[in-house]
Amino acid sequence: MRTVVAVALLCAVSAPCPAQELTPNFLKKEPYFLSPWSVVYVDNGSCGVGKVLKVTGALGALRRKKACVPMGREEASRSFATP
Repeated sequence: MRTVVAVALLCAVSAPCPAQELTPNFLKKEPYFLSPWSVVYVDNGSCGVGKVLKVTGALGALRRKKACVPMGREEASRSFATP
């Protein structure tokens, strides 16, 4: 019984915070290496106001998938409110 409680407590403590998963981190420039199917958001100003570049990694000789997607209201107001 103690081991079950200890494992449950360990899983609860080691789980990532849900708030960190909901707010994506925006990079300033596109990374050179990107593993397949991983997604990064790049805020380099190439997509216009209120949008960021969503880059998805690809296998081998295939090209990366790039698309301009709208960022959330909180991120948009925070990025344009700072000088």
